[in-house]
Amino acid sequence: MPPAPETAIRADNVEVRPEELQVLVEGRRVGLTRREFELCLLLFERLDRVVRRSEIYERMWGGAMPRRDRSVDVLICRAREKLQAAAPGWRYIHTHFGIGYRFSPERAGR
Repeated sequence: MPPAPETAIRADNVEVRPEELQVLVEGRRVGLTRREFELCLLLFERLDRVVRRSEIYERMWGGAMPRRDRSVDVLICRAREKLQAAAPGWRYIHTHFGIGYRFSPERAGR
């Protein structure tokens, strides 16, 4: 018997559809690369909790993060720009300096 398909995960105006590798903001698909999608899914699965940069690197690239590597930050920046372009009045990925990142849909200006 095949496994049951994964269902969509929702928070505010964001929907993540793991089975389709899609993120929708206000019902519109966000054009994310596969890696950007995987990043959003990782952060979304831990909604409102900070995920350490090193953990993100390990999940995305499989291994320990090299010293001074900026791969995570570049990936975050690209995903953040695409999400915010889809809904300019919202902020989704929040930086916790020196620690990591948190996914939490919030209206801009809060």
